[in-house]
Amino acid sequence: MPAHDHQVLEDVLSHIRTEHPTIARRWFEDLEPLGIVSGTFGVRAHSDPHRDYLRRNGLEAFNDAVRSVTGQLIAVRMLGPNDEWASATKNATSTKAKANSSQVDTTDAKIEIRAAAPAFVAAGGIKNTALVEPPNRTETKPPPASHVASERAWLDHDNALPINPDYGFDQFVIGPNNQMAHAAAVAVADNPGHAYNPLFIHGGVGLGKTHLLQAICLKIKQKHPSMVMHYVSCDGFMTQFMSAVQSGRMVEFRHTFRDVDLLVVDDIHFLAKRDRTQEEFFHTFNALYQGNKQIIMSSDAPPEEIPDLEERMVSRFLWGLVVKVDKPGFETRVEILKRKAHNRGLTLPDEVATEIAHHIDSNIRELEGAITKLQIVSSIEKNPIDLELTRRALGAEFTSSTAITGTGPTIEQIISEIMQFYHIKRADLLGKRRHKSIAHPRQIGMYLTRQNTKHSLEEIGAHFGGRDHTTVMHAVRTISKKCKDDQELLAQIRTLESRLRST
Repeated sequence: MPAHDHQVLEDVLSHIRTEHPTIARRWFEDLEPLGIVSGTFGVRAHSDPHRDYLRRNGLEAFNDAVRSVTGQLIAVRMLGPNDEWASATKNATSTKAKANSSQVDTTDAKIEIRAAAPAFVAAGGIKNTALVEPPNRTETKPPPASHVASERAWLDHDNALPINPDYGFDQFVIGPNNQMAHAAAVAVADNPGHAYNPLFIHGGVGLGKTHLLQAICLKIKQKHPSMVMHYVSCDGFMTQFMSAVQSGRMVEFRHTFRDVDLLVVDDIHFLAKRDRTQEEFFHTFNALYQGNKQIIMSSDAPPEEIPDLEERMVSRFLWGLVVKVDKPGFETRVEILKRKAHNRGLTLPDEVATEIAHHIDSNIRELEGAITKLQIVSSIEKNPIDLELTRRALGAEFTSSTAITGTGPTIEQIISEIMQFYHIKRADLLGKRRHKSIAHPRQIGMYLTRQNTKHSLEEIGAHFGGRDHTTVMHAVRTISKKCKDDQELLAQIRTLESRLRST
């Protein structure tokens, strides 16, 4: 590939990181330029899910970037590892010449393509599958790929949910809150249809259920590319069912959901109060289970707590393994923030991750939202992400916290309470001694300061004898972890906090 093409792609990625930062990912560096043919710049991703992510989320950004970089009316075509580039572009050119399916308007620099995605027809009916490539697209004469809608039409041929390549097992942060669910998901991905069938994952909103479901799909696609899978929301299942009933296409509907090796249904709790849909899903479940086909479901509640779910459905959901995902703890939240920032190519200082994790503890989606907001503000202001930018950008999220509002005790009051409670001298508490009788109260002091004041890790370290921020962070993590298992320590912390509130 000519060096010029690599330079074009590098410039395109640089433009995207600057002008469209929220869609940028670290794996963009692995994209391969294929050159410019017939006004189309080819870009190859290293897997089909990565290609589909680019088609679904990045086409506008890439088209804008390539036109800005080259100064020409060029469009981007995203390809997977097995997609043919030369024949596809050749066919697109001939199609454009004889089918009059596209119209170029050079006056206002717009490209318009009028074409519909071809149906994916397989033996016995329409095969609707996620992550399974349609037949050779050159055989069906695809429209010129320079238009966003025509590219996306290929993704929407089966009404399946998109698979996000960011949701692999390598990006999942394991903690006490999700360890069992993660282990079960890995086992199913390694041995679908035999490990745990069905696998039922439940938990609150935004706690990682969807991540695990998609991680299973990605791993199975990688290890068993010939397996037919379908990943759909419960709402999508119900919508397609009602449409099939009204149009008399139940044979095709059942072929879609029963002639698969893996069926993944997100938010299965929406089956509640849907008698006809429950009846159909009951028979679908039986057909798949009897054929040793893997079934995976997620829900906000365990099967027995889903209201108005038939007993026979509850019974079948309990045949396999039911696992719960809880809210992530402090350390897990810190690691999640770092992992998501790294995936976006961001540098997130430890003190920033700790600050956010202290104040956002509801779910992972809010943590990711905080990263997105920081990324946008940092890009607009052209400033690196630090504590000052974080507090300015996320002030609204932090307003309910005493650590930001400034109410509560001062560091001096906390130090004084620690000295009195543990009967130690100030010189020892703030000094260099590392004996357990001194180090332990010192860590508690740092922990309480972090929990009850607005001071940064560096500021806390400075007050506690000039220690660096990593020492403070270690102290906070240590005490947080011990409090989960040591009831005596937890009682001491609560007593100290009670005293501090009364000062």
